[in-house]
Amino acid sequence: MEIRRTMPVVRTEEPERARDFYVGFLGFRVAMEEDGLLMLASPTTPTTQLIVAWPSPTAMDPEVLGNDVSIEVADVDRAYAEAESEGLEIVRELRDEAWGIRRFFVRDPSGRTINVAMHL
Repeated sequence: MEIRRTMPVVRTEEPERARDFYVGFLGFRVAMEEDGLLMLASPTTPTTQLIVAWPSPTAMDPEVLGNDVSIEVADVDRAYAEAESEGLEIVRELRDEAWGIRRFFVRDPSGRTINVAMHL
């Protein structure tokens, strides 16, 4: 499976303080900002990224709060077929999202929910 990037999901109740820490202290840059979500990237290694997410009634992707890691792959349909054939626990079925990704959620052996996605 070709992995393009992996992003931990950091959940917070204090998005401004989290932003100050990751951007101000650690030096990440904001790659994407939506209600309920910040995607941060290293300015020197752009594929080094993380997601900061918080509860919001108008969040574009409220399901991000249920994920521990987001992994972008080259072929999500193939990854989904492999997960099914291996009998892995599919937490959420494969589907296209309005913001241009195709994804599914799978549980890893330690109980973490993994978002496996690709851009459309």
